[in-house]
Amino acid sequence: MKVKSISILGLGLIGGSIAKSLKASETTFKIFGYDKDEILEQALSQNVIDEKLASIEESKKSEIIFLCFPLDLSLKVFKELAPKLDSSNLITDVCGVKNIFHEEWNKINSKGFFVGGHPMTGKEVSGFQNSDSLLFENSIYILTNEVKDYFAWNDFIEIIHKLGARINFLSPKVHDIVVASVSHLPQLLAVSLINSASLQNNDIHFYDYAAGGFRDMTRIASSSFDIWESIIKLNKEKILAAFDSFENEFQQIKSLIENGELEKLAEKFESARKKRDEIPKNRKGMISQLFDLFVFVKDQPGEISKISTALYKQNINIKDMELLKIREGSGGTFRLAFSKLEEAKLAKKILEEEGFLTNF
Repeated sequence: MKVKSISILGLGLIGGSIAKSLKASETTFKIFGYDKDEILEQALSQNVIDEKLASIEESKKSEIIFLCFPLDLSLKVFKELAPKLDSSNLITDVCGVKNIFHEEWNKINSKGFFVGGHPMTGKEVSGFQNSDSLLFENSIYILTNEVKDYFAWNDFIEIIHKLGARINFLSPKVHDIVVASVSHLPQLLAVSLINSASLQNNDIHFYDYAAGGFRDMTRIASSSFDIWESIIKLNKEKILAAFDSFENEFQQIKSLIENGELEKLAEKFESARKKRDEIPKNRKGMISQLFDLFVFVKDQPGEISKISTALYKQNINIKDMELLKIREGSGGTFRLAFSKLEEAKLAKKILEEEGFLTNF
């Protein structure tokens, strides 16, 4: 391997996860990090990085530089750092908007190399404390160009593979169109759906009747606006185009309902079902996939403790838990969510051995 070190600028959720993942893969190169002092101390004490950088410019001593700040700050640092790179440096970002970086790169007279990057994974929470060595496992990692004349290009590709990710190549403009539809629009729709259901009628709270489907559809509404503000600003045109396409489809469905054209509406449902089934089940998206197990629990003391104890003994972590249905004196159905399908299957086996009824 020609790469002797990498520098990660920004050790938040993505940057911290890159460092943790590479450390877990037992790489031979050094990992340098730059962030706030308290975060760098945490990363050093946890052996997530080998050394801390005193300044952003010090990252130039590494062959590969990962730019992992929020979008606005990443763009600012990119404009300042890129012109100072030499032929031994490759800089790559991890932001959710790509074309703006390529536009800036084309304005810059740099001796270095640039490849836009976007790992299609994440969590509802941010920060180094939430970073995870398995965050990229089976995720799609989009790269927006191939700078094969970079002397360590193959090393860079190997590093992305070490994260556990699958590489796809898209042009910057196509990337921004795609993510506007499959990431940015769903985020805004989740916000709209939550807010439109925030209603009361005669002291009836609508949320009291929200089942698992509503919760799943609106999970990403928990994301912070601080993350999304610059994305929406810099990908405005593509997002609005995605809105136009959605609005056209939504109006068609509304019209079919108004006119009682249920056969045509059924065709819409069938079309959606087929397209939904085409989405790969073994790949992560922007938010980590969870695998649900439904467990019937009798209405008697100690049942929940029995579940948690049995799974704890096997070192299985429940990522989310929700009571879906309950009948007084009989029992209820709980939804348990796990980060891996294998964990869900093992939990099913363990709980059935404990006498619980379960299903996926």
